[in-house]
Amino acid sequence: MTDFTTDTPLTRTRTAPPKREYNAYFAVIFLATLPLVMLTWCLSAARQMALPEKGPFAQAWTQARIITPHIFHG
Repeated sequence: MTDFTTDTPLTRTRTAPPKREYNAYFAVIFLATLPLVMLTWCLSAARQMALPEKGPFAQAWTQARIITPHIFHG
């Protein structure tokens, strides 16, 4: 009979996903949200006859920052 209590194998457990994978998902989500954000930004500017506070790139960046962590922690 084998005794596993004295010689337990050490396994590495990863608590955080790799940074490259996170950045790849972030880039894909950013590029996917950009066309829709640009459309809504243009429509909002046309309706209000003034430019919104945040530009389309800033809005898409914010959306990607919100969505990407949900993939890894959800």
